[in-house]
Amino acid sequence: LELAHDDIIGESDGILKVKEQIRLFAESDIPIFIQGESGTGKELVAEAIHYNSSRKEKTLITVNCGAISPELFESEFFGHKKGAFTSAVSDKDGKFSLADGGTIFLDELAELPLSMQVKLLRVLEYGKFTPVGGVKEKTTDVRVISATNKPLWKLVSEKKFRQDLFYRVNVLPIKIPPLRERKEDIGPLVEHIIHKM
Repeated sequence: LELAHDDIIGESDGILKVKEQIRLFAESDIPIFIQGESGTGKELVAEAIHYNSSRKEKTLITVNCGAISPELFESEFFGHKKGAFTSAVSDKDGKFSLADGGTIFLDELAELPLSMQVKLLRVLEYGKFTPVGGVKEKTTDVRVISATNKPLWKLVSEKKFRQDLFYRVNVLPIKIPPLRERKEDIGPLVEHIIHKM
């Protein structure tokens, strides 16, 4: 398995299953949803999928949804036109334009406000969006990988996450087991870290 940089370390059943899913899922453009606790390596898995796919020569854009202020989400995702708001002194491409032809990794997807979830759903369904302050629709061809450390289905039941978006992103799920459930991987991980140091 050819990964982005370091190998995904571990030979436990849980990690072997993740590696096999990476190999199988990388071949398609279907949305992938990675579930795992903080520190389990969700971004590493997303990178492995991208760099084993037919899009590997194109850009991989990572977006941490938990690090964007709510008022800037739309501009960050879809870009904006000059004058769209006070600080918009020039046109700016958003993440979906920058990732065109490649992969976009939406980390901490559960942090996405409901207002943005509707717009993300449209991009996933039609590959179209409108920059903030723009009138002309743009198109994008991206492979979407998303991840969260929160139970997304619980948020759906609490009306904090759209059910239609959940079904759209959760087509090919990957669950990364925490290290406490695969203690046999501790030794190889320690050796790997010592070797790197």
